[in-house]
Amino acid sequence: MELTVTLLLFFALVGTAVAIALVRNLFAVVMLSGVTSLLSALLFIVMDAVDVAFTEAAVGAGISSVLMLGTIALTARHEKAPKRISLVPLAVVSLTGMVLIYGTLDMPNFGAKDSPVQTHVGPDYLQRTPEEIKVPNIVTAVLASFRSWDTLGEVTVVFTAGLGVILLLSGLGRRRRRGRGPS
Repeated sequence: MELTVTLLLFFALVGTAVAIALVRNLFAVVMLSGVTSLLSALLFIVMDAVDVAFTEAAVGAGISSVLMLGTIALTARHEKAPKRISLVPLAVVSLTGMVLIYGTLDMPNFGAKDSPVQTHVGPDYLQRTPEEIKVPNIVTAVLASFRSWDTLGEVTVVFTAGLGVILLLSGLGRRRRRGRGPS
């Protein structure tokens, strides 16, 4: 059942990506990007990475969508038709995808008990947390202490995105008051 849900979400992601590439209405592109982020968050939940899913939903679907909608409010609503079609971007994306797939071929199976994270990192955190951190919740101890720089980086990204939204919205109000709204 889990494999079916994972495959369904994966194909929905691919379909959404294709739709984003084909649509010229930028509002529709923003909405489809939000759908992509929510589908990614669901995929992370299926893979038991709820913290990553929460971040993806908040930043990817939430803040990013607001930023892109603010940008559309300041610019045009439709993409101009390309003068000619170039296959270079498709080749670059295909090559990058092949390299990424090649890079995953020697990874251990998902959830394998003999993977390095299960044999080295996880037991180390479980052993050190009660002695060094003295916090009963191991997840909190890992995020707030062992991985504190990573958590600080994530909080900085969210703060910066929120600040960007505030700046975009404050500039939009002044522009409209002057009578030069978006065309």
